[in-house]
Amino acid sequence: MISQPLLSKCLLALGLHCLLWLAWPLQAATSPNIVLVFIDDMGWGDFSCFGNKDASTPHVDQMAAEGIRFEQFYVNSPICSPSRTAISTGQYPQRWQITSYLAHRAMNQKRGMAQWLDPAAPMLARFFQQAGYRTGHFGKWHMGGQRDVDDAPPITAYGFDTSLTNFEGMGPKLLPLTLKPAQKTPGKIWAEAERLGPGHRWMLRSEITSGFVSEAMEFIEHARKEQKPFYINVWPDDVHSPFWPPTHRWAETKRAKYLSVLEEMDRQLGRLFDHLRSDVELSNNTLVLICSDNGPEQGAGSAGPFRGYKTHLYEGGIRSSLIAWGPSWISHSGSVDRESFFSAIDLVPTLLDFTGLQATVTTKFDGEIMTQALLGKMSQSRSKPLFFRRPPDRNQFYGVTDLPDLAMRSDHWKLLCEYDGSQVELYDLQTDPSETNNLAASKKEIVATLLPKLLQWHLEMPPDNGAQLE
Repeated sequence: MISQPLLSKCLLALGLHCLLWLAWPLQAATSPNIVLVFIDDMGWGDFSCFGNKDASTPHVDQMAAEGIRFEQFYVNSPICSPSRTAISTGQYPQRWQITSYLAHRAMNQKRGMAQWLDPAAPMLARFFQQAGYRTGHFGKWHMGGQRDVDDAPPITAYGFDTSLTNFEGMGPKLLPLTLKPAQKTPGKIWAEAERLGPGHRWMLRSEITSGFVSEAMEFIEHARKEQKPFYINVWPDDVHSPFWPPTHRWAETKRAKYLSVLEEMDRQLGRLFDHLRSDVELSNNTLVLICSDNGPEQGAGSAGPFRGYKTHLYEGGIRSSLIAWGPSWISHSGSVDRESFFSAIDLVPTLLDFTGLQATVTTKFDGEIMTQALLGKMSQSRSKPLFFRRPPDRNQFYGVTDLPDLAMRSDHWKLLCEYDGSQVELYDLQTDPSETNNLAASKKEIVATLLPKLLQWHLEMPPDNGAQLE
């Protein structure tokens, strides 16, 4: 028989153990880890869980099956650099004069753009860093430091403790080698990027996501040893042309090459996902977000049922396939949210809210807090309209000779027009998500309500040279 003093000690120890067990997830939830996977040039319909029948993405699909996927999530530009600016700052990229992809110095100036993102921008990574998080960027950057723009700030100036990027950013790099079947010596592309920061090394383009994943996993383990929460970007660019499948999966057509690199990207990301999933501590305290920076290149990826491609303000250019995974927080795992309408600029204030952090009192986000939607607690949409401006150098692209200059989404209405408000297109996305039936002539009262708001937003944003380049 256990003595009364010993029994009391045992019960006390058991009680303390239970309290610690109960308190651990509560304490962990105050500092959750965040992983943002932001894929380059992948269409809304490219994951097999979003309807792709031509390729299989089982690792991403498993994250969706254990999490939630969103069908009405938007990025804030149909092209890379401004889209990346938006998801990093929670603000429209026009505020920072990044409205198309960053290129050569003279070309940026001709288009009325900045040469790089101002480090004073309200970076999500910096908010986390200031709160004691370890922060890392692994993959494409493209917010400054490319071609002949070699005086841009390093990626670490934006709130990251460490970085590893490709040829479009300042700092250490993984640069791509190319190899075809039967070719003995790999080729090099973007070799001039060696001068954009010390610490470059070369790797087959067909395997390069695995290089970024390895760095991210090593970073995670360092953060854990330091007992620090982490925020990391994993931003692969495999599915951006030029496409270089592995030699054993070589293909000849553009579409076939794209599908091959898409499946390879999924396989290489799978190692990161498996690492997070198989470790109880990480699984219980990590939120993973997966999406694309803009719509697909014509003839490569698929926008699913939507009209348009990369660079277009139609749905195919700006709607992105978002997946959220976090077993401790996601309600109704494996569910699909077809109703909630929000965008990349909303993720910054949402993630700050989710982690219990606050921005500086002077920071004004264009995004709104969407935590309940992101975690699957309820259907939730933006209260304010969402606005878009086309890249200044993309008035015509992929065979369309006069693309709309401006666009907005308000509730279930989508309106597009020229800079001066002419050539109005109005679509009811609830009944016509493919934007095939222009209702501008029959819904004049809707146009009269929305159009002034769009034009006012356009005039409030710093201008670029889009009108002059038409």
